[in-house]
Amino acid sequence: MPENPDTHIIIVDPDADFLGWAAAHLKAPGVTISTYERGEDALASYQKKRADLLLTEVRLHGTTGIELLKRLRQTDPQSMVILFSGSATTSHVIEAMRLGAYDVLGKERLPYELRTVVESALTSIEARRATRAQAAEVPAETIQETIIGRSGPMQEVFKLIGRVSRSDAPVMITGESGCGKELVAGAIHKFSPRAQKEFVAINVTAIPDNLLESEIFGHEKGSFTGAVNQRVGRFEQCDGGTLFLDEIGDMPLAVQSKLLRVLQEGQYSRVGSNQTLKTDVRVLAATNKNLEDEVAKGAFREDLFYRLNVVRIHIPPLRERHEDVRILAEFFLQRQSSRRRGPQMRFTEDALDILDAYDWPGNVRELENTIQRACALCNSDVLLPSDIPLGSKGSRHHHSPTSTVTRMRDALSMLVNVAEKSPDIELMPWVERELSRMAYRHFEEDAERTAKFLGVSNAALESHLNAPAIKKTALESPVAAPAVKKVKKAS
Repeated sequence: MPENPDTHIIIVDPDADFLGWAAAHLKAPGVTISTYERGEDALASYQKKRADLLLTEVRLHGTTGIELLKRLRQTDPQSMVILFSGSATTSHVIEAMRLGAYDVLGKERLPYELRTVVESALTSIEARRATRAQAAEVPAETIQETIIGRSGPMQEVFKLIGRVSRSDAPVMITGESGCGKELVAGAIHKFSPRAQKEFVAINVTAIPDNLLESEIFGHEKGSFTGAVNQRVGRFEQCDGGTLFLDEIGDMPLAVQSKLLRVLQEGQYSRVGSNQTLKTDVRVLAATNKNLEDEVAKGAFREDLFYRLNVVRIHIPPLRERHEDVRILAEFFLQRQSSRRRGPQMRFTEDALDILDAYDWPGNVRELENTIQRACALCNSDVLLPSDIPLGSKGSRHHHSPTSTVTRMRDALSMLVNVAEKSPDIELMPWVERELSRMAYRHFEEDAERTAKFLGVSNAALESHLNAPAIKKTALESPVAAPAVKKVKKAS
């Protein structure tokens, strides 16, 4: 920690033990540390004597760290705040960064990163106080239903979204197909001052080249064959809002030139018109191509590239953030369950293991489609590995060395889930009796083969086969029990 006799740090957390650890961890000569368990007390202290830095847990008694941040901004727009939490949501991270938090840390990372981040914040305080402008207050909206991730790379993406949403700077969003580039663009718009205006998305590759200019800028009646009426373009439609151009690397050069003029001057003309129109639109663009290579080949204008690439947000592929697979899968499953209006569906642990082991070449889009297909084809409310269709052809994927064990575990998982609905059942005696009778039938009432298969003695098998009937429950087999014979002892 830098030696600064004027440094004052406030730490807020409902856990007194954590406060003790954090104060000791950040202790340094010339640094005064005040700790509070309640946000109200911390705010009162801050208003009485300004602190250089405030660290707060997102979840507090009676309020939240986000609310504390907002109230601090009302009294001191230049306040420096770091938030931390063991369970911060996507919206928490983005909203905190949008409001000007210096950083948001996972609580599990604090022993390794807290001191470094605090030192960095203290070093940059003067510059940040000189340049930090209060972000416009807009209602916080959750985007948990659109963009999700707990991995380190996605947390960085959320922080960038929060920062760039405060400005009107063009943003270039890069990443492989299926990563969620449009979702990131939508999140930037939702958290921006333009949120009350329209967000319009155009996939450049989905529109024929000869119609793309008209789609974006509009056209006059009779300007070309088929133009029977005047048409308002997308720039005119979302004036004051945000226009998202997906797969911009495939935009024809002629349209690129007209787009460049809009970015430079805020002016354009409809196709077939001499009238100059003005527009106030924020442009976000996305591509899965390497635009630097496209510029070098002459397929993309260099000046347009630099106009669009003011801020770049790269979305990592799902195979590089396996930590997010389970939370995404659970989210998609929950959404499918709500649409089915049936019981809440669940994964077995082995099914989740299979999802974790897959590389997801189609990224989040492939994962969502996989869960959707699994829900459509399964015949219960528990998804087993055999219900998970992986691969481009939807073929089911199993790890052959463990396939048998996995399927047996799935069967047991299904049994436990069903048995849970009949808490009065004596499950183990029922399983012993039914499994013994089933195997006995399977081996054509050959007691020795049955006992060997089950791994029990002949006497134990006889005991199971002759066990008295168990109370009728939802688990009771509708198949009649076999005529039990006296089991002969092995010679």
